[in-house]
Amino acid sequence: MTTNTITERTVRVKGKDIFVAETGSGPAVVLLHGGGPGASGMSNYARNIEPLAEHFRVIVPDMPGYGRSTKGVSRRDPFGYLADHIRGVLDELGIDSAHLVGNSYGGSCALRLALDTPHRVTKLVLMGPGGVGTSRGLPSEGLRSLLAYYGGGGPRLEKLRTFIRSYLVHDGDAVPDSLIEARYRASIDPEVVANPPLQRPAGLRTLWRMDFTRDRRLGSLPTPTLVIWGRDDKVNKPSGAAMLSDRLPNADVLLVANTGHWVQWERAELFNAVTAAFLTT
Repeated sequence: MTTNTITERTVRVKGKDIFVAETGSGPAVVLLHGGGPGASGMSNYARNIEPLAEHFRVIVPDMPGYGRSTKGVSRRDPFGYLADHIRGVLDELGIDSAHLVGNSYGGSCALRLALDTPHRVTKLVLMGPGGVGTSRGLPSEGLRSLLAYYGGGGPRLEKLRTFIRSYLVHDGDAVPDSLIEARYRASIDPEVVANPPLQRPAGLRTLWRMDFTRDRRLGSLPTPTLVIWGRDDKVNKPSGAAMLSDRLPNADVLLVANTGHWVQWERAELFNAVTAAFLTT
């Protein structure tokens, strides 16, 4: 196996600094991370970057509000805000179109970017994306835990440990303490604590705007899409896979057994093989 060099840079998009790591060569694949406390691109895709870089030019940004990017996300239209900035990253890198791979919050960003500008997205891989039926029924226990992290006394290591081991993955014992502690340190950045990037929607209009199943464009989106969902996802309900299958005209769906919300980490070997095959055929 060839180990590719990872380069790092910061690009300026709409007055904000967006950190970007890059490795490999070939068609561009952008990996968009989830929205949990302390998340970042390199940490969320630690088990996927090198295998995918054997086939692709892999681009890993820290989304606005996270990691080494400028903090803060619009509460009026979070998915649109994220999509606009990732599209700006493509512009700054001179990329006309790319494959987008998104987990959870990153999946929401990827899908919104494709709906707004389908010509910029070659293929989509969505892992348990948010915004699928979000204005219908009560939120999951995992999502409630996630949204409560910065409330109720503020962030604490034990709160994050509970979220990750009880809700993010199927086998909590598989997550090392070092990973949780690193995410905790990132989650208590004063700028993040002052303005958490993932908050409860600001009003009913925003909630509806964040529900893709209310977006009529979904039924005519031409982008070939692979939806991957952990069958035991406790954050975003696995029923979302069927919703997307019903509405997206070119969607394949894979439900992964004994797997939670973090498919690309828990089932990395399967995820890497399936994703590479989908993006190359």
